[in-house]
Amino acid sequence: MVKICCIGAGYVGGPTMAVIALNCPSIEVVVVDISVTRISAWNSDQLPIYEPGLNEVVKQCKGRNLFFSTDVEKHVSEADIIFVSVNTPTKTRGLGAGKAADLTYWESAARMIADVSKSNKIVVEKSTVPVKTAEAIERILTHNSKGIKYQILSNPEFLAEGTAIQDLFKPDRVLIGGRETPDGLKAIQALKDVYAHWVPEDRIITTNLWSAELSKLAANAFLAQRISSVNAMSALCEATGADVSQVSHAVGKDSRIGPKFLDASVGFGGSCFQKDILNLVYICECNGLAEVANYWKQVIKVNDYQKNRFVNRVVSSMFNTVSGKKIGIMGFAFKKDTGDTRETPAIDVCKGLLGDKARLSIYDPQVTADQIQRDLTMNKFDWDHPIHLQPMSPTGVKQVSIAWDAYEASKDAHALCILTEWDEFKTLDYRRIFDNMQKPAFVFDGRNVVNVEMLRDIGFIVYSIGKPLDPWLKNMPAVA
Repeated sequence: MVKICCIGAGYVGGPTMAVIALNCPSIEVVVVDISVTRISAWNSDQLPIYEPGLNEVVKQCKGRNLFFSTDVEKHVSEADIIFVSVNTPTKTRGLGAGKAADLTYWESAARMIADVSKSNKIVVEKSTVPVKTAEAIERILTHNSKGIKYQILSNPEFLAEGTAIQDLFKPDRVLIGGRETPDGLKAIQALKDVYAHWVPEDRIITTNLWSAELSKLAANAFLAQRISSVNAMSALCEATGADVSQVSHAVGKDSRIGPKFLDASVGFGGSCFQKDILNLVYICECNGLAEVANYWKQVIKVNDYQKNRFVNRVVSSMFNTVSGKKIGIMGFAFKKDTGDTRETPAIDVCKGLLGDKARLSIYDPQVTADQIQRDLTMNKFDWDHPIHLQPMSPTGVKQVSIAWDAYEASKDAHALCILTEWDEFKTLDYRRIFDNMQKPAFVFDGRNVVNVEMLRDIGFIVYSIGKPLDPWLKNMPAVA
């Protein structure tokens, strides 16, 4: 029986291994992590992450050929194929701080593999890593090999949160990069055989190691660039009276461009986009490609500009101050159908409003009160370190309360800010909300989910990203 072990029981490791286990009943799959609480959660009925469809998949194979364990060394030593899915946070100090990936956890995983292995291994990079990481891992393993042979493969994940299980069952492509040597090609084939249980062969792409590593960074950079492009247009639409939804619809009809990732919003978030672009910037700079680095930097700058622009719209619309005013925050996750808050634009928007002494009442159907408080008090990039290395439960932000539904969050509020496109925000009883708010009552729609005309008829002053401005907002500065 082929044995697979995955180091790291997070957003990538858990779902990916569950789907492999379900589709490959003849393979034993063990997910290991040093976090006892995380492994306990996977072994309970309350999984540590929310992802539509994940629960059902885990239930079907847990205890049969899918196992979760903290006995890392035992399962690593027994495995034929080891997936490494550990954190690769952005460095916060030293060489490349603020841009380069911190490979501390990767390196310690590689050294541990070398220490405990007694048989040949295929080691698969599953975390998003900077180009040439495989080479570094290879060196650590070969210099500590004790006669054991290792093959390193790059198999980047292309999961979108909220649709991760669907993405795993029906991927656009599975990418496997390896050495173009006889042993390297054999290792590529072994991993290909795993995916071939359910993925059509023409969707499994094989490349050299560097191409696979760079493809992941490039894919995320291209997607983020599309979002920043439409967000840049949204600012111009507001200035000219154009409607960004109409513009993106017209642009997306061009078959060379296509309609996806052209929705204007308060900005992109998630664990990958910003981190991968910063990584790309650092690699370009290290290779003397300053112009290329500056090009990709601009994608992040526009994203930061969009969040700042939103905060400035809120403050300038409300008589240039939100001090002491209650603002209902609708949604905190970085997008709907996930409880993930990593790099969510809501953090920067909330911090911007708190900086002007607003009182916030935050509601999100999937994010816990503890997580919201952590995010609002944590330093940038701290979120990407393992939980046990993050600051302990921080003191709560006094101006922030967590609401159990949208109506509580909006009661007596001066304004609502919609920051996640949860479907329920489209069907709220806005008449009831209006009646319970302070007047004038404002709605700042950062996701373009509400019916603007209907809300204006009720009496709201509405700002919707990239849409013709409410008469109230005309002649007010978009940027402080």
